[in-house]
Amino acid sequence: MFDFVRTRLTLWYLCVLALVLVAFSLGVYLLIARNLHNRLDNSLRDSIAAMERLLPYELDEGESFHKSAVSAVEEPYYPNQSVVIFDGQGNQLGAKTSPNEGPARLPVAPSEILDHIRFDIVPSSASGSGNGRRVVSRRLTIPKYQATYLLVASQSLDALASELALLRKIFALAIPLALALAGVGGWLLARKSLAPVVAMSERARRISGENVEDRLPVTNPRDELGRLAITFNEMLERLTESFCQQRQFMTDASHELRTPLHVIRTSVEVTLEKLNRDEREYREALEITNTQVRRLSRIVEDMFLLARADAGRRPLERIDFYLDELLGETARAAHVLAASREVNIVADLTPDSAWRGDEGLMRQMMLNLLDNAIKFTPAGGRVELNLARRTSGYEITVSDTGVGIPRAAQDHVFDRFFRANVARSQSQNTNGSGAGLGLSIARWIAEAHEGRLELRHSDPHGSIFVVNLPV
Repeated sequence: MFDFVRTRLTLWYLCVLALVLVAFSLGVYLLIARNLHNRLDNSLRDSIAAMERLLPYELDEGESFHKSAVSAVEEPYYPNQSVVIFDGQGNQLGAKTSPNEGPARLPVAPSEILDHIRFDIVPSSASGSGNGRRVVSRRLTIPKYQATYLLVASQSLDALASELALLRKIFALAIPLALALAGVGGWLLARKSLAPVVAMSERARRISGENVEDRLPVTNPRDELGRLAITFNEMLERLTESFCQQRQFMTDASHELRTPLHVIRTSVEVTLEKLNRDEREYREALEITNTQVRRLSRIVEDMFLLARADAGRRPLERIDFYLDELLGETARAAHVLAASREVNIVADLTPDSAWRGDEGLMRQMMLNLLDNAIKFTPAGGRVELNLARRTSGYEITVSDTGVGIPRAAQDHVFDRFFRANVARSQSQNTNGSGAGLGLSIARWIAEAHEGRLELRHSDPHGSIFVVNLPV
């Protein structure tokens, strides 16, 4: 039961509410109890004050001490109170007691009663009462008659105790009832509030590779749960895109691998159909097989490199070297391919261009770019390689005078297995795989070095690729 969030939220809510209600009830109870006691004490004090005024008045009327005391306690109305007047030695002169009250008596010894008001609580004389009585006493001296009196007023605490007991019963019933109602309401509210989470959980449970395009429901995009659902849907969008790329990658890879394998198998089958073949026919079959095997190896190596890059398991081996030297060596290596296609390579490199990076990957990136430029440049064309120093780093430009890239294909030139001209990209005279992976690998290498590779311009007169590398 405690595994559910709504249950834990409800319990936390009830605990906090219980603490608040108990603290509030305790504060109210103490405040009311204090007010009731103060009201009782003030009433008894008023009774003492009334006797203080009446007793000298009765004496002035010429009454005796005893009759004056009786008149002082009989005339005023003291509801639920007992009032008694004693002489200085503690002898009772006049008394008026409340019902069920026994004989009046002093709360303490006569000598302990002084001129200021004294408050005491004494056991009640009535049987069965366990709350006692509140007693107020004071010594009154009348110099005119050279007389001393002890004034006592008391009242039972039963009524006050009953009121407080009733208040405790009210709190004892009200607090659990309030907690029960709040618990039910809090549980329903938590259930309603978390209903979107349950809906998202159910929908997420049904999402798999077959229906990865499904999305979580968004009840309110402005609250926390709505933003959570939107964030989760954005993650699903990225996963869907990744799954689609993987599926497309597998499909394209299968297609690219199937073509050379089909060529190899056909060549072998045709060669083996005839038993007696001369050496020239066998050599031609082996040359075809060798060419396709090299192409297969290149495709597999490129796919393996991209797979390691996607998985983050291809760390960079950074060393210090000069970019101009590396680009010069790359241009000389590509010159062999360019010469076979009657394409001229021109290099303009800024000398002493020190840099730190993965020399092997940078060499592969430049070979891919030069191979791509040479492949689409007709005979008699030119490929230019430039290295310039900029404020933020180095800029490498590879431009050609080739046929260019169609406008519809320019946004996809860096996609894996994408080829704007399939027939020419499979040329057997190139160093690339002919599978449309060269530019994808080149862009990854640039980004792995915190740089950028982009197609700056392309039209029927040629294309320009630019690599920006930070210092």
